[in-house]
Parts: sequence; structure tokens; C-alpha cells
Amino acid sequence: MTSESSPYGTDREHGAELLTIHNAFHQGQYQAVLDFDTSSLSKSNITTARVLKVRAQIANGDIQGALAGIEKEKGPDFDAVRAFAQHSKGEMSTAEKEFEQLVEKSSENATVQILGGIVLQAAGRTEEALSLLSKHQGNLEAIAIITQIHLQQNRTDLALKEVAAARKWAQDSLLVNIADSWVGTRVGGESYQSAFYVFEEMAQTPSSTSTKSLVSQAITELHLGRLPEADAALNQALQQQKNEAGEGRSSSSKDDDVEAVANAVVLATLMGKREEQERYLKELRKGHALVVDLDEKGRAFDLAAGKYAAKVAT
Repeated sequence: MTSESSPYGTDREHGAELLTIHNAFHQGQYQAVLDFDTSSLSKSNITTARVLKVRAQIANGDIQGALAGIEKEKGPDFDAVRAFAQHSKGEMSTAEKEFEQLVEKSSENATVQILGGIVLQAAGRTEEALSLLSKHQGNLEAIAIITQIHLQQNRTDLALKEVAAARKWAQDSLLVNIADSWVGTRVGGESYQSAFYVFEEMAQTPSSTSTKSLVSQAITELHLGRLPEADAALNQALQQQKNEAGEGRSSSSKDDDVEAVANAVVLATLMGKREEQERYLKELRKGHALVVDLDEKGRAFDLAAGKYAAKVAT
């Protein structure tokens, strides 16, 4: 990777042209992505911007609208988005099969790499996801996803290497800072504070604040043991959701909204607020990782308690 590489490809000019819409997307400002004016973009960047807009629609929960908007579009970029929409609707096996075909035909396409990597990883096909993502040509979103996968593997060493390599050519790009902060919350120590600074700046700056950045700030506050500050950030995120729902709009994704609630459960537990904990738990989807984990632990406890009770009875 040379110093002339941009955060979003190998051409610095194209990267600069797409910088605003890319940053808005990765900060979780999906309405800003949808409102972005693409009329002045060069022809070579129109498709990339269009894909981000459709992904923002999907993130906002408007999957049918997103699909209707690209119904007549052709090419691997839009085929990948359509397959990803199936994944977002919960049709996992359908999305998986569609990406298998896309990877076979268009594995060099950046949209296929990114969305295919997400879907394959969600299906538990980690090595295939990493193999596909590793074909990228200087795409920071691909690098960020690879970093996430390594963290899910508990391979912090590989995640660190991925971010360090990107830092050499992408410098202070937003996605590098975000990925570095993810790693920092796993490494701990002084890295907690560094991660906090990144997410706090995003969350508290009017031009970049979103549910996603507020939740990220709250998580770093939790790691730092600052429970009241974490509570304030989460309340800000939850209040933002309520305000937008009351106005009939949403700038955050449904997943971001759910993660705000999930972290509110964790915070309420740590603060000993049982009623809040139970209320937020009821708001979570049944398939959410936190709910699944709690159910598994509950069953394990009941099983252990049953064995203990049997021994006492004898």
C-alpha cells in the first residue's frame, strides 16, 4: 500500500470526494447519508454513493423501499445489496446462497467483499469471510470488518496488526480510529481512555452525533468504571430514539437502537437498578445475543440447582 492510497480505494481524489458520505455512514448518521447530494459526484463514484444510500435505507429498517429503489439496477454492487437485504430480513440461507454465487463471479468487487464478508461471518464461515475480505484493495471498511472478526475470534494480536498496518497509510482516517478504539476496549488499560476520546468526540459533536456514537461512548465509560457518565450517554441515546420516533423519523439503525437498550440492561445491572434492568430486558428481541446468553445461563443454573437439590434430598 503506497502513501497515495485513499481511505476508500487506491485513488486519493475519489476518496476525498466520498469522504463526507462515508464518514456519515460509519458514524451511524443514516439520514445524513440519505440526504447527501450526489449530483456533483464524478461518474466513477456514483455507484459507490448509491450503494451507501441503499445500505442506509436498510439500516433504517426500510428494506422494501431500498429494494424497490434498485429494482432495475444491474451489476455486482446492486446484486450484493439485494442479497444483503435478504440477510437483513432474516432470510439467512437465501442471502448465503446468493453470496456464494456472487463470490464465484465477482470476488474482486468491493461491495461483494464487504457485504459478503459480513454475511459469511454471520453464518459462521469465518475463514471464507476473511479470505474474501482480504482481497480488498485499500478499502478501510473491509479492514474494519476484518478487525471485528479477529476480535470475535479473541485474536487481539491479529486485530492489532490489522489496525497498525492500516494506520501506516490511512493515518487519522475515521474508520482507522474507530477500529483502533474497538481494539483498545479489548486491550484495556490506557487504551480505554484513548477509545473514550474518539467516541466522545463523535458523540458530543453536533455534526457527528448519533445513537451509535453515544452507545460507543457509554461502553468506554463502563470500561473506565464511570457509571454515572455511562448512564448520561445512554440516556441521551435512548432519548434521541424517543424523540425521533415521536417525529416519525429515524436517523439511527434498528440494530443501533437495540444495542442502546442492551447496554442499558448491563448498566442497570451494575448500578443495582433491578426494575430498569427488567424493563429494558423486555424491550430486547428474543434472538438478541444478550437475551440468548442470559437464557442459557438460566438453564445452566437451573440444571445445577436441580442436581444439588437431589443430593440434599438423599
